[in-house]
Amino acid sequence: IFFRCCTMAPQSGNMVQGAVLQCLEAATLGMPFEVWKTRMGRNRHETTIEAFKNVYKSGGAQAFWKGTSAKMVESATKGCILLYAKESILASLNKTGTSPGIAGALAGAGGGICQVSVMGPCTFLVTAVVTQKNATVGQFMKQTWAEQGIKGFYPGGSAIAMRQASNWASRQGFTEFVRNQMRNAFHGGDKKAKLTNRQEIYSGIIGGIMACWNHPFEVARIEMQASAAAGEAKVNMVTTLRNIHSTNGTQGLFQGVIPRVGLGIWQTLFMVIAPKLIANYMEKK
Repeated sequence: IFFRCCTMAPQSGNMVQGAVLQCLEAATLGMPFEVWKTRMGRNRHETTIEAFKNVYKSGGAQAFWKGTSAKMVESATKGCILLYAKESILASLNKTGTSPGIAGALAGAGGGICQVSVMGPCTFLVTAVVTQKNATVGQFMKQTWAEQGIKGFYPGGSAIAMRQASNWASRQGFTEFVRNQMRNAFHGGDKKAKLTNRQEIYSGIIGGIMACWNHPFEVARIEMQASAAAGEAKVNMVTTLRNIHSTNGTQGLFQGVIPRVGLGIWQTLFMVIAPKLIANYMEKK
C-alpha cells in the first residue's frame, strides 16, 4: 500500500511518504533520542550517561518512549507538511539551475518553518511529560487549555521556528552538498549520476552530524517549554539563551548534543535520504 501511494501525484505521494516515514523515524530510535536529549536540555547538570541512566530509572526502557502519543500526532502531521513543502520547493529550485547546496538549504528552511504550526503544541506536550513528574499528556492538555487556551500550547514558538528552519536547511543543504561531492569523487562530476544506496546513506549521516551546529536553539526551546509547563514566568528566546549561558556557560548551550547528533542522523536518513531511495526503487520497477 505504501509503495502504491508513492506512485500517486507528486504532491499527494510526498504527503503520504512524509507522514509514514516520520512516524517510523519517531517510533524506532527517534523517540528515545528525543527523550534523552530533552532531559539533558532541562537538567543541564547531568552528564550524557547520567541523563541516560536517570531516564531508565524513571520507568525502565518504556520511559524512552514517554509522550509517544503526542509524538505520533506530531510526526504524522509535521512529516506530511515537511516532505510536501520541502520537495516542492526543491523541485522548483532545481529547475532554475540553483546549486544543490543552496537549493537544499532553501527548501529545508521552507519546509521546517511550515512545520511549526503543528510542532508547537506537540513538542510542548512531550517536553512537559518528560520534565515533570507523574504527568500525562491528557492532564497537561486539559490544564493548559483551561488556563491559557490555544496560545498556551505555543511557548518557545520563536525557538522552534529558528530550530526547524535551521534544522532542515542544514540537514537538506549539507546532505545535498555532500551528495554533490560524492558525484565529483566517484562519478566523474556527472551532475545527473545516481549515487549508490551506500553513498546516499553516508551522505545523510554526514549531513545529519553537520546540521547539529544549531543546538543552542534546541536547548532554548526545551528550557522555554519546560518552564511554561512548570508554571514559571515567560521569557523570550534571547533572554533564555543569556540565562543558560550565565548559569551553565557555553557548555550549557550544547548540553544534550550527543543524543541530538544521533537524532539528527536518524531524521536525516528518514526524511532526506529515504525519499530518494524510494524514488530510485520506484524508477526501477
